[in-house]
Amino acid sequence: MKKLMVGMALTATLATAVTPGFGLIGGNQEKAYAAAAVTYKVTASKLNVRSGAGTTYGIIGSVVKGQTLSVMSKSGSWYKINYNGRTGYVSSDYVQASGTATPPAESTTYTVTASTLNVRSGAGTNYASIGSVKKGQKLSVVSKSGSWYKINYNGRTGYVSSDYVQASGTATPPAESTTYTVTASTLNVRSGAGTNYASIGSVTKGQKLSVVSKSGSWYKINYNGRTGYVSSDYVQASATTSPKLVVDSFKTLGNAQQVILVTADNYDTKSAKIQTFEKVDGKWKQVLTANGVLGQKGFALSKKEGDMESPTGKYTIGTAFGRYANPGTKLPYRKITANDVWVDDSKSSLYNTWQQKPANGRWTSAENMDIPAYDYGFVINYNESRTPGKGSAIFFHVGTNYTAGCTATSKEQVVSILKWLNPEKNPVIIQSPVSELDKY
Repeated sequence: MKKLMVGMALTATLATAVTPGFGLIGGNQEKAYAAAAVTYKVTASKLNVRSGAGTTYGIIGSVVKGQTLSVMSKSGSWYKINYNGRTGYVSSDYVQASGTATPPAESTTYTVTASTLNVRSGAGTNYASIGSVKKGQKLSVVSKSGSWYKINYNGRTGYVSSDYVQASGTATPPAESTTYTVTASTLNVRSGAGTNYASIGSVTKGQKLSVVSKSGSWYKINYNGRTGYVSSDYVQASATTSPKLVVDSFKTLGNAQQVILVTADNYDTKSAKIQTFEKVDGKWKQVLTANGVLGQKGFALSKKEGDMESPTGKYTIGTAFGRYANPGTKLPYRKITANDVWVDDSKSSLYNTWQQKPANGRWTSAENMDIPAYDYGFVINYNESRTPGKGSAIFFHVGTNYTAGCTATSKEQVVSILKWLNPEKNPVIIQSPVSELDKY
C-alpha cells in the first residue's frame, strides 16, 4: 500500500473493520489501514500538524482549510494522519468528518519486552525471520493468530510472539483473524475495492484468506505482503475455528467468571506469563497477556516461610491495596500508611495478617507495606488458615525482577488488572507450571 499524502484523496482509514490494521509506530513506517472511505476536512484556516498527540510536540508542517485528510486513529482529542510520508497528529477540534462517519477507535499499542525480538514471515518459529525489533519499541498490532501478533514491518506483513510484547495501558488483545474460503475456481485479487482496479494476482478455489476488513462488496486481504481486495461474492466465511483457550479445559473454576492465569515453563524459573480471561455470554475470552515474575527461586513444590518461592494452586482474590488513591478497582481497597505491616512471625497469633505498628510484643517480625513494590496490588488469599510456617504475605504487586514469593508485573499492568477485576464475577488466580495445568 502506498503511503498517504496529505492534500490528495487519501485512502480511507476507518470502516466496518474486522481487524483494524496498523504498523510499526514512528517515522515513515506508518501504514494506512481499513477500507470504506471515511474522510475528514480541515475547518481551521491553517492547522498545525504535530509529531505527537499534544501541543507539547513539535510542529512538522500544516494543512489548510478545506483540505481532505484520512484519519488513521484517534488518541484523546487528536487524530493521527500520514503527512508527507510521516506520522502526524492534528487536533480533532479543527477537522470535521465528511458525510456520515464514526470517529476512529483509539489505537492499541504494544511494547516489546525482549532485548531483541525476531519478526517472522508467518505465525510460528518455523517461519523465516525477516528482521527484528528492540526492547521498548512500540508496535501497533493488526490481529492475533494463536500466540502470535500480526504487525506491519517496513511495509511487509510480519509476526511477533505475544510472549514478548505487552499492551501499553488498558488494552484488550486484538481479535483473531476471520478466515474465509475461496469458492470460485479462480478469483482475481485487485489493488482496490472494485473491478476498475488492476488485478495484482489471483487465488484459487479452496484457498484460505484472512480478511482485514470489508468495503461494500469487497474484502480487504493481505496478498503476498501487499494489500489486495477480493469480491465478497466468491468467498465464504469458514466455520468458526477460534483456537481453544487454555481455560476452556479447566474443570475446577466453579462459578468463577474471571481468571488470572500465572504460568512458568518449570518450577525453577522466576519468569512468568500472566494472562487474564473473562467469561462473556457463556464463553471464555482472553483479555490481557503480560510478562511477570515469581519468587527468586520460582514456584514452590511445598511453600514455606522465607523460601523465596511462589505458591502454586488456585486462590481467591483478597483486598486491593496501594500507597495512593484507589485507581478505579471494584475490589475492596485499602490505602497503605507508614505504619502498615504484614506479620510474618510464625509464632505470632497474628501470623499472615495485615496489622499496624507498633508491635507492642504482638510479633517479632513483620513486612513493611509502605514500599514501592506495593504502590498497587492485591492480596492472594493463600494460607487463609494461617498455618505457622506455611508462608505469608502472598501478593500480586508491582515488580519486574523477582519477588520473595509473590507474583509481580509492571505497574501499568497491575493497575489495568485491578480496574478489570470485579468481585461480582468471583475472580480467581491460578499459578502453575505449564506442565501441570491439567490439575485445574
